[in-house]
Amino acid sequence: MAKKQSTVTHLRGLLEVTSLVRGEDDLDAVLEAIARTIAECLGFGTVAVNLYRPAWDDFQVTNVYGNPGAREALLGDARDLASWRPLLDDRFLRRGAYLIPHEHFDWAADVATFVPDIEPTDDPDAWHPEDALMVPMRHSAGHLLGILSVDEPRSGRKPSDEDLDVLVAVAEHAALAVEGAQAAAEAARHRAALEQLLRVSSRLSETLDADEIFQSVCESVRDALGFQHVAIELVESATGRLSAQAAVGWTLGDETLSAPVTLADIAPLLDPAFEVEGCFLLPSDEGQRRFTAGLFVYHSRLNGRGPWAWNRHWLVVPLVDRTGKTIGVIWADEPEDRLLPPRERLQALRLFANQAATAVTLVEHVQELRFLADHDPLTRLLNRRVFMERLDSEAARADRSGRPFGLVLCDLDRFKLLNDSQGHLAGDEALRTLGRILGDALRRSDEAFRIGGDEFALVLPDADPDAIESVVERITVAMEGALQTVRASFGAAAYPSDAGHPEALVHAADAALYEAKRAGERLRFAA
Repeated sequence: MAKKQSTVTHLRGLLEVTSLVRGEDDLDAVLEAIARTIAECLGFGTVAVNLYRPAWDDFQVTNVYGNPGAREALLGDARDLASWRPLLDDRFLRRGAYLIPHEHFDWAADVATFVPDIEPTDDPDAWHPEDALMVPMRHSAGHLLGILSVDEPRSGRKPSDEDLDVLVAVAEHAALAVEGAQAAAEAARHRAALEQLLRVSSRLSETLDADEIFQSVCESVRDALGFQHVAIELVESATGRLSAQAAVGWTLGDETLSAPVTLADIAPLLDPAFEVEGCFLLPSDEGQRRFTAGLFVYHSRLNGRGPWAWNRHWLVVPLVDRTGKTIGVIWADEPEDRLLPPRERLQALRLFANQAATAVTLVEHVQELRFLADHDPLTRLLNRRVFMERLDSEAARADRSGRPFGLVLCDLDRFKLLNDSQGHLAGDEALRTLGRILGDALRRSDEAFRIGGDEFALVLPDADPDAIESVVERITVAMEGALQTVRASFGAAAYPSDAGHPEALVHAADAALYEAKRAGERLRFAA
């Protein structure tokens, strides 16, 4: 009858631990339930869970159920695998567990110990206070997740083969529960990352403020992926240097982000040998060896030890536009769990980087559309619509102040011949060149416009004939050096002396341009 009752109790313990595999995602709750179930259902006065910590490559006592003295002595103790090897020796292996008789082990060795208050006897089958029983919990991939240490069997006897079989079976199911809880925690983080990603995506349609989007990406990488230091840097088109746009953990003026670094400086970091899911993760020695000597290097503070730990690693993610050009980078550092990020976390980081790159492209696209509302797409000069608005506003200003302004119209001579003989690409290039020349030749207060095919206009506030003549002279000299196949003719008129209305002013300047062309002159003023 007693044996039957023991079997039922053992089965109940096995079922309770099995239920943890299906029903509990919280790791702390799983560990607590494992210790309690083994103690209550399998009849042990003390159960300790030693959980493997990959960030430190050691085993820490996370849970102690039963004897308060054991809890006080063991809880929080952390030892590396070398300290456990003398206990997990094959000479103690029995049916998948390690049963260490007191007479075969020197407990003065450097291992965490607790000796229960049990009176030893001469019975060889009785449990001795310095006996120990350890059961490994293994991941489905084979590596150790933890070690169960059980003591003080309520029977007072050393465990039988049946007892060990049940204990090992429970430990196997406990390992599945731990593995499931750890996987659930990572899956929850991944879901949180995707939710943050969706929020960032929605911001792309709500705001065209790139800095706001970049800051949102940095905060999302911190909150969802656990990196306490994140920065986004973009390549400055003028200098080629990386310029910090947003950051968390660091500040934009931090020495780390203000160092004069170019894309060429970090190119050696972007080695395919260290690429995972579009991110580049390098060991510390590799990162420092490849980075340009003499530049300030940031050293991580949230480091661990062992093969799975973050230890001053370098993690950089390039931002790539639609053409494949690298336009910036994301730096991520200080993982809160002190572990190397798993592939799923790097996948999410790559997605955040894509969002940042999309933000750059989107903002540039909208800015270009806004620019083209007022500018000619070929020459980048202001367009005809803005020209008419400027004429009206300049005329109103002149009427109020009594200060005149000049209007110059010009077009290219023999432009059709250039298109016919060399093609429209050559014609377009000539127009672009003239647009640059006009912009360079003007005073700060002047404005240039493209108002038709090869027709251009200049609005020159407070310009007398001498000032107009000087501007045209600079343009002509520049054209002689850059546009040898075509020349330009100019017609000028002054407001209000030549015309008292904007439209009349255009007609006057156009008539002067026509006369200049007819006479073969460079510049003609309105009569």
